[in-house]
Amino acid sequence: MKLAIIYYSQTGHNFQMAKWAKEEAEKNGAEVRLLKVKEYLDEKEAEENPGWKKYLEDSKDIKEATSDDLIWADAIIFSSPTRFGNISFQLKAFLDAQGGVWAKGLLTNKVISAMTSAQNNNGGQEGTIKTIYTSAAHWGAIIVPVGYTDDAIYAQGGNPYGASGTATNEGFANQIENAVKAQARRVVEVTKKLVD
Repeated sequence: MKLAIIYYSQTGHNFQMAKWAKEEAEKNGAEVRLLKVKEYLDEKEAEENPGWKKYLEDSKDIKEATSDDLIWADAIIFSSPTRFGNISFQLKAFLDAQGGVWAKGLLTNKVISAMTSAQNNNGGQEGTIKTIYTSAAHWGAIIVPVGYTDDAIYAQGGNPYGASGTATNEGFANQIENAVKAQARRVVEVTKKLVD
């Protein structure tokens, strides 16, 4: 099965989550495209933000997602940091630009799952994921939350909608890696049942 992992990251947390998902999905037989969405902020400002500067360097070879990547994929995992309890405007701009492919029915029956991160446990993580799922519902996609399908979900804080990391300057404050990998496995397993 073909999986697109499409993320926005500014200081690297969602980038790391996307890389963990890619690693696990490939281990479980998926063909994966790891893609970022377009940055609209002035990257010159990264000089004053060490985390953003490091992320820009680390991700310089990652391609930007296009509508063609959505058409190609059987499944898509989106990852966005929480912005005031919502998705980043960079990912929102990408989703909003899909009107043409949506109108042609090319997003119908795609498997969609979502992940997020925020600086604290109650920073809008569930709301961010559910916002992505709202767009997926309009597409006629098949939403696949992680649910409580793996003990790793409880260990990371128990968000059944998708993996959600608590971001710090040093990485993550919660046990997120195994939850991300459990979600990636679930997406691959479910999608294989639908495309076989």
